[in-house]
Amino acid sequence: MRDFRRLAVWEKSHELVLELYRTTKLFPREEMCGLVSQNRRCSASVAANIAEGCGRKGNGEFHRFLQIAAGSGANGTTIFF
Repeated sequence: MRDFRRLAVWEKSHELVLELYRTTKLFPREEMCGLVSQNRRCSASVAANIAEGCGRKGNGEFHRFLQIAAGSGANGTTIFF
């Protein structure tokens, strides 16, 4: 089992989540159910999948969760990249 908090990729994804929440707080109210929600969910999913993969047995499962995390990042409508 790996400690996900020691991975630079998790640290960066977590920083992105925190920054995204701060930034999207400033968005218009009518975007809360659309653009804001989608961006928050996809960014949180990236960090969560990295962390979950660290708790799995073996490199194969870890790599699978990294692929899922990458897909979550590519699937979002994030305008901050």
